[in-house]
Amino acid sequence: MHRIITIGREFGSGGRELGRRLAETLKIAYYDHEIIAEIARRTSLSEQYIQSVSERAPVFSFPIHTGRSFYPAPNPAFDQSLSVYREQSNILREMAEKSDCVIVGRCADYVLKDYHPFRIFVCANMESKMQRCRENAPEDEKLTDRELRQMIQSVDKRRAGYYSFYTGQNWGDRLNVDICINTSRMVIKEVVPAFARLFD
Repeated sequence: MHRIITIGREFGSGGRELGRRLAETLKIAYYDHEIIAEIARRTSLSEQYIQSVSERAPVFSFPIHTGRSFYPAPNPAFDQSLSVYREQSNILREMAEKSDCVIVGRCADYVLKDYHPFRIFVCANMESKMQRCRENAPEDEKLTDRELRQMIQSVDKRRAGYYSFYTGQNWGDRLNVDICINTSRMVIKEVVPAFARLFD
């Protein structure tokens, strides 16, 4: 069985960078946005749409009520979200079976539980997350501190809801990860060698 490393991460915590650098150090495959591109290739959906639903729990429609009977209202968007998740899960399994790899997000820790992945969750305090977001933001992005804080909280809330919906578990729960790392006072590239030694 291949070495599978999954990375769950709070927005702005540096989890994506940690995953990419770890994969480079271990010389194994790295999957993140590539998963979105592959779903788009296999379906008629755009990468932009897939990205918009890939970390957001589907929205239910209220049922239609007639007398004492309830009829579920048709909800193509809900069905499409489930379809994207199923296709994504199939792709994750194919990647896990193909080679050693690092996979960022996508409920990979849960989807690939039968492959016994090494599960990492990356978090940080708000100040550090805001600083990283500022450092990686496009030059023309002019968010106030309040707007940036709200954006970070919103993304993390969506990720938590998405994870809970599809797994029935709490996002970032210590019982569902092997290592939880707080990167608040860390330079990501300096901690990667220590992580890499876990897989020697």
